[in-house]
Amino acid sequence: MADVVDMNDIQQQWKVLNDEYHTLEEVHKNYHNSIVEFTKLQNKCLKEITHQNYRVSQLRQLIKKCKINSDEEIQAKEELVKAMDSRVSHVKEIRESLPKPNGLYLNIVLGAINSTLLDSDQRFKYKEQYEMFKLVVTSVILAVSLADLIFQSRYATAEPVPGAPVCDLVCDAILHFLLVWYHCTLTIRESILVVNGSRIKGWWRTLHFLTTILAGVMVVCYSPDGESYNKFRVQFLSYICYSSFLQFLQYYYQYGCLYRLRALGERYDMDITIQGFHSWMWRGLGFLLPFLYFGYFFQFYNAYTLYNMYFNDRSGVEWQVPAVAALYFAIFLGNTMTTFLVIQQKLTGKSVKTKLK
Repeated sequence: MADVVDMNDIQQQWKVLNDEYHTLEEVHKNYHNSIVEFTKLQNKCLKEITHQNYRVSQLRQLIKKCKINSDEEIQAKEELVKAMDSRVSHVKEIRESLPKPNGLYLNIVLGAINSTLLDSDQRFKYKEQYEMFKLVVTSVILAVSLADLIFQSRYATAEPVPGAPVCDLVCDAILHFLLVWYHCTLTIRESILVVNGSRIKGWWRTLHFLTTILAGVMVVCYSPDGESYNKFRVQFLSYICYSSFLQFLQYYYQYGCLYRLRALGERYDMDITIQGFHSWMWRGLGFLLPFLYFGYFFQFYNAYTLYNMYFNDRSGVEWQVPAVAALYFAIFLGNTMTTFLVIQQKLTGKSVKTKLK
């Protein structure tokens, strides 16, 4: 027999639920008011930061025009300059915790939304998710490119195998889709990280945009019946395999370096692992540099191969061939020069420190 429910009991429970709903409304009202107040405080902080920077710059100009008449004034000037430098540094730290403009790229891709993560734990968690994303997708790209290369070698040397062209076609399509999606997603995530304090500057930012363009042009160039692509295919797959392997090496090496330097307080929590060689990667240099420079040589070799392909048959070669050659050469040149300059800067700084000792 079913349990009999008393109507009075139901009404009593509804009354309790109504009281809880009024509590919810009050909490939501406080939440909304807090957001309004929070936004006002943010805007006020930004105005005060602008004011501080403007006034400090004005005072710096006045110091340059100031006439020094005594040793006491010289000392006062030095102390004032140090105090201003310290103030600018502290104001910069305060600015890091406030929303920043997205920049042109994020505004185009995401629109005018706030991409700043205000909580430091959230920023660090997003950075860790970015690192894991790179590791997982690079693993998949390496597996697909290896499978594609193995199929190519097998079908090129053995008797014709039924379904071989289909396997090549599927592997190629998956690989090109992965490369375009990976590099596009990577540039978006890195741009969000930059907004949230990660320091990815100069050439390494440009490199990721160039690789995105390169992946896009390769998709346009890709055609199962295209003579130019088929001539370059094995070399391209070999390059993708090696560059994926190189990214694994850089990831594990850089991650270890960053962990050690962050523990010592010498690196920022939002620093990330990126391609290439950087000044903080000095320890273990002899291990990583040969792999890096071989990868750079591979990029130059790709550019050279494609240029020869275009030079020998200009009328019969697609426009994508010289475009990809130019992109590979630009990437090779930027990587080589930047790495060389970083090493030179590090060696120069090290020799200066040795002389001072």
